[in-house]
Amino acid sequence: QVQLVESGGGTAQAGNSLRLSCTSSGRAFSSFARGWFRQAPGKDREFVAAVSWTSNTTTYADSVKGRFTISRDTAKNIVYLQMSNLQIEDTGVYICAASPTLSGNRWNVWGQGTQVTVSL
Repeated sequence: QVQLVESGGGTAQAGNSLRLSCTSSGRAFSSFARGWFRQAPGKDREFVAAVSWTSNTTTYADSVKGRFTISRDTAKNIVYLQMSNLQIEDTGVYICAASPTLSGNRWNVWGQGTQVTVSL
Protein backbone atom coordinates (compact mmCIF):
# COMPACT_ATOMS: atom_id res chain seq x y z
CA GLN A 1 0.00 0.00 0.00
CA VAL A 2 1.35 3.41 -0.99
CA GLN A 3 1.43 5.75 1.97
CA LEU A 4 2.96 9.05 3.11
CA VAL A 5 2.97 9.93 6.80
CA GLU A 6 4.04 13.34 8.10
CA SER A 7 5.34 14.17 11.57
CA GLY A 8 7.11 16.97 13.40
CA GLY A 9 4.51 19.69 13.31
CA GLY A 10 3.68 21.82 16.30
CA THR A 11 3.83 25.34 17.61
CA ALA A 12 6.85 27.60 17.37
CA GLN A 13 7.55 31.24 18.04
CA ALA A 14 8.38 33.51 15.15
CA GLY A 15 12.07 33.34 14.38
CA ASN A 16 12.45 29.79 15.65
CA SER A 17 12.75 26.50 13.78
CA LEU A 18 10.90 23.24 13.22
CA ARG A 19 11.73 20.13 11.24
CA LEU A 20 9.08 18.09 9.49
CA SER A 21 9.49 14.49 8.39
CA CYS A 22 7.61 12.45 5.82
CA THR A 23 8.00 8.70 5.80
CA SER A 24 6.96 6.82 2.70
CA SER A 25 6.14 3.19 2.08
CA GLY A 26 5.29 1.26 -1.05
CA ARG A 27 7.68 0.23 -3.80
CA ALA A 28 5.43 1.57 -6.54
CA PHE A 29 6.70 5.10 -6.05
CA SER A 30 10.05 4.53 -4.38
CA SER A 31 11.87 6.75 -6.93
CA PHE A 32 9.22 9.46 -7.11
CA ALA A 33 10.02 13.07 -6.34
CA ARG A 34 8.82 14.23 -2.94
CA GLY A 35 7.37 17.59 -2.14
CA TRP A 36 5.89 19.69 0.62
CA PHE A 37 2.79 21.79 0.26
CA ARG A 38 0.91 23.85 2.81
CA GLN A 39 -2.60 25.13 3.30
CA ALA A 40 -3.48 28.03 5.56
CA PRO A 41 -7.02 28.52 6.86
CA GLY A 42 -9.23 29.95 4.14
CA LYS A 43 -6.52 29.73 1.50
CA ASP A 44 -5.66 27.38 -1.34
CA ARG A 45 -2.98 24.78 -0.99
CA GLU A 46 0.39 26.10 -2.15
CA PHE A 47 3.71 24.56 -3.14
CA VAL A 48 6.56 24.90 -0.64
CA ALA A 49 9.50 22.76 -1.76
CA ALA A 50 10.37 19.59 -3.65
CA VAL A 51 13.30 17.25 -4.21
CA SER A 52 14.13 14.71 -6.89
CA TRP A 53 14.63 11.30 -5.29
CA THR A 54 17.25 10.31 -7.86
CA SER A 55 19.25 13.50 -8.59
CA ASN A 56 18.68 15.40 -5.33
CA THR A 57 17.69 18.47 -7.35
CA THR A 58 15.63 20.83 -5.20
CA THR A 59 13.15 23.60 -5.89
CA TYR A 60 11.50 26.11 -3.54
CA ALA A 61 8.72 28.62 -3.45
CA ASP A 62 10.06 32.17 -3.39
CA SER A 63 8.42 32.77 -0.01
CA VAL A 64 10.60 30.16 1.72
CA LYS A 65 13.90 30.41 -0.17
CA GLY A 66 16.79 30.91 2.22
CA ARG A 67 14.70 29.84 5.22
CA PHE A 68 13.53 26.29 4.43
CA THR A 69 15.63 23.32 3.32
CA ILE A 70 14.28 20.10 1.88
CA SER A 71 16.36 16.94 2.04
CA ARG A 72 15.90 13.21 1.68
CA ASP A 73 17.28 10.03 3.17
CA THR A 74 16.93 7.41 0.47
CA ALA A 75 17.91 4.54 2.76
CA LYS A 76 15.13 5.36 5.22
CA ASN A 77 12.61 6.64 2.65
CA ILE A 78 12.21 9.87 4.58
CA VAL A 79 12.03 13.42 3.29
CA TYR A 80 12.63 16.32 5.67
CA LEU A 81 11.68 19.96 5.66
CA GLN A 82 13.90 22.06 7.90
CA MET A 83 12.12 25.33 8.57
CA SER A 84 14.12 28.20 10.03
CA ASN A 85 13.29 31.79 10.87
CA LEU A 86 9.61 30.89 10.91
CA GLN A 87 7.12 33.67 10.23
CA ILE A 88 3.46 34.03 11.18
CA GLU A 89 2.50 33.49 7.53
CA ASP A 90 4.13 30.04 7.60
CA THR A 91 1.23 28.79 9.70
CA GLY A 92 -0.79 26.03 8.05
CA VAL A 93 -1.19 22.33 7.47
CA TYR A 94 1.92 20.95 5.82
CA ILE A 95 1.29 18.10 3.45
CA CYS A 96 3.79 15.68 1.94
CA ALA A 97 3.32 14.53 -1.65
CA ALA A 98 4.92 12.32 -4.29
CA SER A 99 5.16 12.70 -8.05
CA PRO A 100 6.65 10.65 -10.89
CA THR A 101 8.65 13.71 -11.94
CA LEU A 102 9.99 16.81 -10.18
CA SER A 103 8.42 19.13 -12.76
CA GLY A 104 5.06 19.07 -14.49
CA ASN A 105 2.78 19.28 -11.44
CA ARG A 106 2.04 15.56 -11.35
CA TRP A 107 1.64 15.19 -7.60
CA ASN A 108 -0.67 12.21 -7.20
CA VAL A 109 0.10 10.73 -3.78
CA TRP A 110 -0.70 12.78 -0.68
CA GLY A 111 -0.27 12.47 3.05
CA GLN A 112 -2.76 13.60 5.68
CA GLY A 113 -0.77 16.64 6.77
CA THR A 114 0.71 17.99 9.98
CA GLN A 115 -0.20 21.31 11.60
CA VAL A 116 2.39 24.05 11.99
CA THR A 117 1.45 27.10 14.02
CA VAL A 118 3.77 30.09 14.33
CA SER A 119 3.05 32.63 17.07
CA LEU A 120 4.58 35.91 18.16
